Amino acid sequence: MKLEGKVALITGAGSGLGREASQLFASEGAKIAVVDIDPERAKGTVELVEQQGGSAIAVTADVRVEQQVVDAVAATVAAFGKLDIAWANAGIVSRGGVPSVAGGEQVEFQDLTDADWQDVIGVNLSGVFYTAKAAVPALRANGGGVILATSSAASFVAYHSIAAYSATKAGVNGMVRGLSLDLGKYGIRVNAIAPTHGMSPNFLAPAGAPVVGQSYEEVAGPWDPSVSPIPLKLNRPPSLKDNARAALFLVSDESAYISGVTLPTTDGGTLSRVAMMFPEDGNNPPPMVTGEE
Repeated sequence: MKLEGKVALITGAGSGLGREASQLFASEGAKIAVVDIDPERAKGTVELVEQQGGSAIAVTADVRVEQQVVDAVAATVAAFGKLDIAWANAGIVSRGGVPSVAGGEQVEFQDLTDADWQDVIGVNLSGVFYTAKAAVPALRANGGGVILATSSAASFVAYHSIAAYSATKAGVNGMVRGLSLDLGKYGIRVNAIAPTHGMSPNFLAPAGAPVVGQSYEEVAGPWDPSVSPIPLKLNRPPSLKDNARAALFLVSDESAYISGVTLPTTDGGTLSRVAMMFPEDGNNPPPMVTGEE
């Protein structure tokens, strides 16, 4: 097993990718600290891990509050004796989200409040900073280890109506590069995954909504790759596990010399696109936009 004898702390593990990865990591031999702001969701993930024969504890913490993250790391070490992997996975979308996906009301950038800005920074950027900072002493005491963060495809390309979210995820990429340089001397690797597809609808759902356990694409109905915008055509939709498996690679010894990398995951060629797509046969190209009428 790829994580035999390892101890992993995962924030935002009460639903979505964090819940899926908790189960996957446990199946590979890791003991899991399931950290989430919602205690019931955290307990639900622990139950799923234990049902498959794994070992896990539930820890309630708000990653925006440094002391709560410090306490989560301490609880992990107290329960399992050490820490090998710290995954800063918790994240939220900026207010307004992606209206076409969430069915919510669009919020114009200029209408975002300072509270909106501080909230998305607090979870998506400060939460990564606090998790990494709290983990370093325990990882050093263990002779090294891995810090992983969840970034986003939105850190590389623009998505409509989530500029604040995109900014925080680009910040995560910069932090990963900087920390890999600073912490390598302690045997600590630092990487991130940047999912494009195969993520949970819970990300855009209100707090307390039922945990879906599937990706957007899986819950959308029968899968038809011919109408999917993903360039790679497969006979199944992208899933949470596709992203979790990439994370597993980055926290396992199989990636022992990878550090400072943000890896786009479950992308299927999406990020290879240019802004203007042309017909495959080269005929009847789309009109050029010149700015003149």
